[in-house]
Amino acid sequence: MDMSIEEFIGNEVKSNDVVLFMKGTPQFPQCGFSGQVVQILDHLGVGYKGLNVLESAELRNGIKTFSNWPTIPQLYVKGEFVGGCDIIREMFQAGELQQLFSEKGVAVNAAA
Repeated sequence: MDMSIEEFIGNEVKSNDVVLFMKGTPQFPQCGFSGQVVQILDHLGVGYKGLNVLESAELRNGIKTFSNWPTIPQLYVKGEFVGGCDIIREMFQAGELQQLFSEKGVAVNAAA
């Protein structure tokens, strides 16, 4: 039996500590906003799974419904929706993103 898109997203979010729903891949972001979030995560040295919403219209639309958030990228940490590019950038600049990873027990390798 095939999983619904909601089940697929829920499963990805639950089974990976950090998930980024993005346009493109972590190696080749296909939009500036996805690229900025990738740069921040890479800078922090956080391990994450990138899911390319451009590969599937169902995923692209499903994640917006799942999170009730209209834009991509979307970052999830330990099953919790954190935000999109602007929120992630602001949290990073304020040191709040690093604090969130620390509180959630997600390893950060960079001395940021």
